[in-house]
Amino acid sequence: MTKFMKLHPLDNVHIVVDAEANIEIGHKVAACAIEAGEKIIKYGVPIGSATEKIEIGAHVHLHNMKSDYLPTYTIEITFKEKNV
Repeated sequence: MTKFMKLHPLDNVHIVVDAEANIEIGHKVAACAIEAGEKIIKYGVPIGSATEKIEIGAHVHLHNMKSDYLPTYTIEITFKEKNV
């Protein structure tokens, strides 16, 4: 069974702290449905935006979010190339 931790009351993601699934420890999962363009909240602050609708319980990572603070075009290109 996968176990999660909520770091801040305002967070819309949980952190995986113990996993038997294919999501690594320390990664994020959606605590609620997150619409495309909506902010991803971790530690009570926005860390990026959803690039597509994310269903509750879904893995939140480079494939469905982007940083609002750092250019991510190289990360996005590299990620997409590895997962084609």
